[in-house]
Amino acid sequence: MQKKLFFTVTTDLNNDQRMIRICTSLAAADYDVTLVGRILPSSQVLKNQSFTQKRLSCFFHKGKFFYLEYNLRLLFFLLFKKFDVLTAIDLDTIIPCFLVAKLKHKPIVYDAHEYFTEVPEVFNRPATKKIWEAVADFCIPRIKYCYTVGDGLATIFSERYGVPFEVIRNVSVEKQTTFFNYKQTNPKIILYQGALNEGRCIEHYIKAMHYIEDAELHLAGDGDLKDFLKKIVEKNQLQNKVKFLGKLSPDALSEATQGAYIGLNLLENKGLSYYYSLANKTFDYIQASVPALHPDFPEYRAIVKNYEIGVLVSSNTIEDIAKNINLLLSDNEFYNRLKKECDRAKRKYVWKNEEKKLIFFYKKIS
Repeated sequence: MQKKLFFTVTTDLNNDQRMIRICTSLAAADYDVTLVGRILPSSQVLKNQSFTQKRLSCFFHKGKFFYLEYNLRLLFFLLFKKFDVLTAIDLDTIIPCFLVAKLKHKPIVYDAHEYFTEVPEVFNRPATKKIWEAVADFCIPRIKYCYTVGDGLATIFSERYGVPFEVIRNVSVEKQTTFFNYKQTNPKIILYQGALNEGRCIEHYIKAMHYIEDAELHLAGDGDLKDFLKKIVEKNQLQNKVKFLGKLSPDALSEATQGAYIGLNLLENKGLSYYYSLANKTFDYIQASVPALHPDFPEYRAIVKNYEIGVLVSSNTIEDIAKNINLLLSDNEFYNRLKKECDRAKRKYVWKNEEKKLIFFYKKIS
């Protein structure tokens, strides 16, 4: 009989590439997988997947009322479902999962995609941070099975909560470069993919375009800062050099990434979540053989030590960002060396390698 696995997130599922990878792999390994998320006003029709998908509807879509409502709805939803293993993705779904799993005497897994209490949206709000820390301190030490996305976070979590954390990296599936090649065209494309949120240096990317010729900045994503960033573009009269692509489907994002000449992946040091992050865009750039700017943080240093897949940037000033982008645009020998290193690294940092660890992890539980 197939084992039933439930995963819970707060995303609308369609563009959650990480969870699509995880659930697809486990479904292929003969698990009955259900991914539970929420429906947003902007949500599109769910795309067909090899696993079951369920989206809960809420009146509230952000802030403390959203978290309260969603957790209550998720609690009652899970109470009437049969499952063998329940996995909470990050702290914002852990309470209902913890309560229902304990009530039904079923195993619970904690998947820490990030250091939730250290993300800027939480870290900069002391009262909110204390609440989420209390949730973590109560639940996580009582959970036997945990994993996260990098060695640094695994060490921190294991030491703080007293339970072992395994590492399953958030890497990309292997990509075949079949899309037509933009890389040799002018203007060259400098790509940022991801949320348009605080702490990601996006305003500096935009202003750096004053000092960059024969290139366009493409921003692929959506987020809280979108309207603010559009005003920055207008104020700086950079409409001809900066394009907002919006939130793209996984296939469209893959095509945009393969068409880029340079990738952008910088972060401000705003909390330990960013400092110990290992963003999935890192591996998207590697799979597309796109050299990128990365922050000089531990996880990125560890990769670049073995594979020179980009430039480590310690200062996020507009001048330094422009200088490093111009270096990649002008120094063909250096650029081609980094591109070859991406080709070498993509054989290691690919989902089929992490997938084996994921399947073994769940096989141990069930």
